[in-house]
Amino acid sequence: MPKLRELSAWLRTRLPALLAEHRVPGAAVAVYAGGEIVDHAAGVLNTGTGVEADADSLFQIGSITKVWTATLVMQLVDDGVLDLDQPVRKYLPEFVLADEDAAARITVRQLLTHTAGFEGDIFTDTGRGADCVEKYVATLGDVPQLFAPGEMFSYNNAAFCVLGRLVEVLRDKEYGACLQDHLFAPLGLTHAAPSPYEAIRFRAALGHLSPSPDADPEPAGFWALAPSNAPAGSMLAMRARDLVTFAAMHLNDGAGSDGTRVLSADSARAMRQRLVELPDLGLFGDAWGLGWSLFDGAGGAGGTVVGHDGTTIGQSAFLRVAPEHGVAVALLTNGGDPIAVYAEVVGHLLRELTGIELAAPPVPDPAAPRVDASRYVGEYSSSVADIVVSQDADGRVWVERVPKGIFAELAEPQKTELVAMNGDTLILAEPMQGMYIPHAFVGDDGTGRALYLHTGRADRRVRA
Repeated sequence: MPKLRELSAWLRTRLPALLAEHRVPGAAVAVYAGGEIVDHAAGVLNTGTGVEADADSLFQIGSITKVWTATLVMQLVDDGVLDLDQPVRKYLPEFVLADEDAAARITVRQLLTHTAGFEGDIFTDTGRGADCVEKYVATLGDVPQLFAPGEMFSYNNAAFCVLGRLVEVLRDKEYGACLQDHLFAPLGLTHAAPSPYEAIRFRAALGHLSPSPDADPEPAGFWALAPSNAPAGSMLAMRARDLVTFAAMHLNDGAGSDGTRVLSADSARAMRQRLVELPDLGLFGDAWGLGWSLFDGAGGAGGTVVGHDGTTIGQSAFLRVAPEHGVAVALLTNGGDPIAVYAEVVGHLLRELTGIELAAPPVPDPAAPRVDASRYVGEYSSSVADIVVSQDADGRVWVERVPKGIFAELAEPQKTELVAMNGDTLILAEPMQGMYIPHAFVGDDGTGRALYLHTGRADRRVRA
């Protein structure tokens, strides 16, 4: 494919310069189009050792793992042993939450679409044994319900851990073995690792964290989050080529490159259907399917785009798929400012191959008017952060975020200004980790004040 060869040459020269410009230690890119794959890597896997990245290097894919977990779930649907609209308890009688009524009603589909309604950023470490996911699910009994099941979207890592346990029970094997037997093997993936124990066999990237916004990224003190969160994205690592091989199976409606049927065509298509609408959240997407995020702004006349992003300890991954064009692009990075690299690399490749223009990440308007923040001010809380929104005497709106739990070790408290963006959505005036994050204020607490601060997760108001 001449166009793909032309883009391969562009990647070879442009990628190293981009990494240097945005202080990204290392990165890998793979592109699938016309039945072919090209891949490139540049930079280093670890600034402490100087080991260079190559196309066979493994990077963590973070929450892109959720699409893999969703695929394992849909295989069970294909096998006739799982119904998405049945309560989770039909398959996991031990599934309990603080709200007994909600726990009894939540369906498998609601877990897949992030609409189950319980707090989702639960990162309890239950050890490194094969039973870590089982033990994790047993710890959810005191997790609060934020809203009624099915009421709205709130990104939920814990829900995908529950789905991982469901897969384990119905397959009678641990999650990593399910990945290996039902996805890695039938797809012929040779450089994919469900945990550090397998990743160590390859050239594996270490994440890098910046101690301050202006500082160079430094090697992180540890490689992965808790194994108990593996089905949500705490450990899965692979080379970029293997990630787009997985995406190509979805593009080909469930068939691998050699014709092996990995997923039914009906299930592959169902995963891309628009099921849940999101607030105006920028990079988070506009809607959600079964595992996939859907991007309206990226589609335009060129067609639709589905995908997912992933972030772990200093590693960021991006996957974008254009079904009407048979194109998939993956970018894997290990620190620095990956958003700028994503915008240029993934944007250029999709534009050249499909005509699709990625929606520009949201940015604040320097001339944004002052807003009456009386509906927004107050304290919102989750298990990972306490958030206070305030308005000063000059009418400026501020958001102060104090990390909790494991995140208290990774980030300092931050206080930044919010400015008007669109209706009840405000946006950071200064970037955080390279992004101007929109903050949508949704719902009503009964007094006219917003009930939730939504940044992808719906953090519930706890004080006026």
